Amino acid sequence: MMTKEKIDKVIVVEGRDDTTNLKRFYELDTYETGGSSIDATDIERLKVLQERRGLVVFTDPDFQGERIRKIIMQAIPEAQHAFLKREEARPKGKGSLGVEHARYEDLQKALGHLTGGKLVSPTVTQADLITFGLILRPDSRQRREYLCEELRIGYANGKQVLKRLNMFGICVKQIEEIMKGYK
Repeated sequence: MMTKEKIDKVIVVEGRDDTTNLKRFYELDTYETGGSSIDATDIERLKVLQERRGLVVFTDPDFQGERIRKIIMQAIPEAQHAFLKREEARPKGKGSLGVEHARYEDLQKALGHLTGGKLVSPTVTQADLITFGLILRPDSRQRREYLCEELRIGYANGKQVLKRLNMFGICVKQIEEIMKGYK
C-alpha cells in the first residue's frame, strides 16, 4: 500500500474523473467545475477557498481547460497553477485530453513544481520578450510554445506570456538558459 502525499490546497479540476485519478495517489480535496460551466457562484466559492486554504488550478491542457484557467486567473490572480503537457494527458484509447488520464509520474512533475503563493516582483519586461524573440517575430509563436513547454507553465500568447512569466517568478536568466536550446 502506497502512502499518499497530502496536498493542503484545494485543487480545481474539471470533473469527477480528474478527482478520482488524483485521489488514487494523493490525499486532497478538489473543486470540480463540472467541465466548461464555470459561473459567478463557482468564482465566489473559489475566492473563499483561496482565502481559507489556497487554490491550485489544474485543468485539462485543451481549449476548455485553458478557458476555465483564464476565467479563474482573472478573478483570482493569486491562485496557483499546475500544468500537464498534452502528451501526458492523452488517453490510452480514444477520448479527449484530461487530468484523468495522467500517470503518477506526470502528476508528480506537475504538482511537485507548484510556484506562486507569495507575490513576486516582476523581473521580465516587454523588452526581454523582444530580445528573446517571443514577440514581434515571424517565429515568435513557436518560440513561446517551446519556452512555455520547457517551463511547464502552459502555452501563452504574446499578451499573456509576460504576465505568466512574472506570475511564476521566472527570471531572465532562466529564459536565457532555456532559449539556448531552441532550434
